[in-house]
Amino acid sequence: MAGSIRLRRPPNVWELRIFIGRDDNGKVRHRYSTFVGAKRDAERELARQLLLIDQLAAPVAARGDWKKETTFNEAIEAWKNNGWADLSPKTQLSYNDLWTRYIHNDLGTRPIASTGIYEVEQYLRRLADGGLGDSGIRQVRAILHRACRLAGKWSNGAIPNPVSGAERPKAQGRDPVRAPSVDEVRQILKALSDHGDLRLHAFCRLAIATGMRRGEIAALRLNDIDFATGELRIDESVVIGAGGVTVKAPKTSVSIRRLFIDQGSLDLLTDLRNEAFEIAHRCELDLADDGFLFSFDPGGVTPPYPDVFTKQFTSFRKRYGVAADIHLHSFRHFAATFLDGVVSERQKQARMGWSTTHMSRHYTDAISQEDKRAAKAIGEVLS
Repeated sequence: MAGSIRLRRPPNVWELRIFIGRDDNGKVRHRYSTFVGAKRDAERELARQLLLIDQLAAPVAARGDWKKETTFNEAIEAWKNNGWADLSPKTQLSYNDLWTRYIHNDLGTRPIASTGIYEVEQYLRRLADGGLGDSGIRQVRAILHRACRLAGKWSNGAIPNPVSGAERPKAQGRDPVRAPSVDEVRQILKALSDHGDLRLHAFCRLAIATGMRRGEIAALRLNDIDFATGELRIDESVVIGAGGVTVKAPKTSVSIRRLFIDQGSLDLLTDLRNEAFEIAHRCELDLADDGFLFSFDPGGVTPPYPDVFTKQFTSFRKRYGVAADIHLHSFRHFAATFLDGVVSERQKQARMGWSTTHMSRHYTDAISQEDKRAAKAIGEVLS
């Protein structure tokens, strides 16, 4: 269970928010309450409410079924049966893959109560030495920590949590994601044009020009794009789950936004739309207004897997000698870096869809004009 606080009215009126799961449609649900007092007292009240909700959610039958011989695998399995569904589909898939590959046949077979902090740190270091990246190690530790914490709660404190004090080793040999230079971006776009894959070219160009996340680009529908003005509506994202891809609202409401694109990017999207109509016509299908622009389906009904574009770009990068530390996500770094000298910080946050934005999502005319200037400036650089 996760929660957060924010100041509603200075100096001491706080809003407490607690994640309580998802409804039948996968929409995130929160419980809200108001607290008046100092920030530290508000944090204590949030912790108290989180503990109360956790205790109410714990299955009564399970509280007496735990023993000191309980293994990490058994704790994770219990979590899967009671609370795993609250995670997003993508997180469920990722956690299950990490459990199967790195935990199940290793630390997972050991009893939690007889495993110390030293053994947990040794295990995490083995993963790092074996080549698992920092993000993977962090997620493995998060899985183990949450499973042990729940096991301790459900066993009325009989099972300890050796993961809580275990430090995570620093992963070695991973290339950091960086913002490419303007010259590198121009070379990449030239190579993409020579490469001849219109879909990949348009996908990368949009990521470079707007800083959109790959899931947001994959979720773009034809009616999200005003082909006359170059304005995009971003209100969905594609996530990968155990059952395939799912289209859902972005993780935070501030990611729902409108922005403009430059003429070069708009031309590529127009070419991709025309190609989609041609393919649909050949297959004797109708391309609906809400069809997915980057879909590999002739009718545009099915959204594409974002991973496909990551793999395609990796292959393209190796073929054309692009630096190994440039990834699809590097283009978001490039867009954010470029905007520093073009528009205000306020508009930069709005265009990027950051949750730390200092404004409401209702754009004023002045902000729209500022966003048009951002689109024009980045278009001139890319051209």
